[in-house]
Amino acid sequence: MARRAKSGARAGIERFIDLTGRATSWLALVIVVVMATNVLLRYLFSAGTVWAQELEWHLLAPLILFGMSYALLHGEHVRVDVLYVHFSPRKKLYVDLLSAALSVAISVIIIWLSLKYVQQSYVIDEQSSDPGGLPYRWLLKALIPIGFIFLILQSLALALGTLEKLKALRK
Repeated sequence: MARRAKSGARAGIERFIDLTGRATSWLALVIVVVMATNVLLRYLFSAGTVWAQELEWHLLAPLILFGMSYALLHGEHVRVDVLYVHFSPRKKLYVDLLSAALSVAISVIIIWLSLKYVQQSYVIDEQSSDPGGLPYRWLLKALIPIGFIFLILQSLALALGTLEKLKALRK
C-alpha cells in the first residue's frame, strides 16, 4: 500500500511538472515574436519601447525557472556523461539519488535566500528604473522561489523513482 502511495505521488508530481513545462514552453514563441518585433521596429522605423525590451527578459525568467524542472523530468539536464556512461546500473541509480538530494538541498538554500529579496522588492514596490519600463518587478522576482519549489518537487519525484528502481534491482 505504501509503495502505491509513493508511485501515485511521483506520478502526480510528474504530471504537474510536465503540464507546467509544456504550458511554459509557449513563452519561447512569445519571446521570439517580441524580439523580432523589437528588432523590426528599431531597424526599420527607428522606434522602440523600453517596456517591450524589458518584456523579453521578463518572459525569459519564467521560461528558465519553470523549464529547469521540466528538463529534469525528461532527462535533458546537464550531467557529466563522460563518467556516468561507464557506471553500472546500480552506481547510476546511486548517482541519480545523490543528485536529487543535492538538488533539493541547493534549491532549499536558494528559496531561503530569495524570500527576503522578493519581500524587499514587494515592500518598496520595485519597478523598472527606466522611464516607460515595466512595473511590479517583485512579481518577476517571486518566480525565483516558485521555480525552485518546482525543482524540489521534481527532484523528490526523481528520488522516489530511483528508490523504486533500486528496490527492483535488489529482488
